[in-house]
Amino acid sequence: MQRSHIVRPAAMFWGLVVFMPVGVTYLSAIVLLLALLVGGGLRERYARLRANPLWWPVVAYVAWTFIVLAVRPHYPETPSNLFHGLRIAFTFLMAMALTREEALWALRGFLLIAALNIVLIVLHYTLGFPVPGALRGVVMEVGNKSISNALLFSIVAASAAVYGLSQITGHRPWRALAAFALVLGLGAVVALPLTSRTSVLALLLVIPVVCLHQWKNHLKALSAALILGAVVIGASLYQLPQLQQKVETGIEELEKAQAGAVFHGSWIIRYYMYRDTGAMIADQPVAGWGIGGWTDQWHKRGPALFADSNMPHNDFLWVGAQSGIPGILSLLAIMLIAVWQAWRRPDIAGRYALAATLIALIASSVNSAMRDAQIGLAVLWIAMVYLRLAQESQDPDPWRGLWPVRPARPARLQA
Repeated sequence: MQRSHIVRPAAMFWGLVVFMPVGVTYLSAIVLLLALLVGGGLRERYARLRANPLWWPVVAYVAWTFIVLAVRPHYPETPSNLFHGLRIAFTFLMAMALTREEALWALRGFLLIAALNIVLIVLHYTLGFPVPGALRGVVMEVGNKSISNALLFSIVAASAAVYGLSQITGHRPWRALAAFALVLGLGAVVALPLTSRTSVLALLLVIPVVCLHQWKNHLKALSAALILGAVVIGASLYQLPQLQQKVETGIEELEKAQAGAVFHGSWIIRYYMYRDTGAMIADQPVAGWGIGGWTDQWHKRGPALFADSNMPHNDFLWVGAQSGIPGILSLLAIMLIAVWQAWRRPDIAGRYALAATLIALIASSVNSAMRDAQIGLAVLWIAMVYLRLAQESQDPDPWRGLWPVRPARPARLQA
């Protein structure tokens, strides 16, 4: 194998292990970084990065991080928070450094393992098929790893929705029905066994946006698609009592939190985290409290019951507390430019990337989808691979060659 080709299997390896525990995803990231460094073509990769619209926002984010590190206080959590901040930047850069072919290999690995995991879920809940411990987060709620897996399934579901919409315009109704059946099936997976409100919220927001992207010049078709989609999704979710109960519980938690109650709950902890982290930013808006400063301030401001938390379930608030409003703006600029790059591409590749980057943005806004390595090394990576393919502006079909196609048989010569 030529040195330049070792990046392909390394990228595919990362795509294959995104549903695995965080130690495996760290290993895959290190393997890809080493492959990029020893595989040659560094000048071409650097030129590709410099030409990428995300380059300067990422540079600004990293530069401001080091400025804050130099001028603001340090804490026991400073090394780990600096590491995670730089890991986020390297995730963006490694995805953007890939060639189209290498990005396809990463995507191929992700879609292959997603399909196998869907089969695993079906076998587990129909036949009681045993699930390895490393994959328990695929079939049931297991901390943040199951949140990550639910978000990955949301990306697959949104991709299926994009494909189904394209088949409607291509007059292939059976393919469209199969795609939408997959959307509903995966929607049930993220809402029931994985019970991820973040993933359900992402799907509810993203699918109308991709409809808008496809039919923005055809208002009648757009209106019909949005109404039909809202009815189908709303009716489906209405049949899921577990999800209804979680939403009702969350609303009750917020009401009790506003009244001063403190107890363990997903929404109540977010209430206090968002309130107190917002106050941190207001107190130090220019350069924050320093890298690692969120934990120190949280121990001083937050309820003692939640003192063991190390992130505020919102990546932008986390960055803002540590590096001020410039830190928020630099990270937000990266994500918004990523979404804008996908939106600007009018074809199906743009819609795939739009769905994936929007899911990553939503997850980062209501969870720690970048700061938490269990989520960031999976969801953010896959979203950036989708975007990398959409950035092939001169290629009308950057997803071509994703799966090997049997060559057509030559026509027989007639006598």
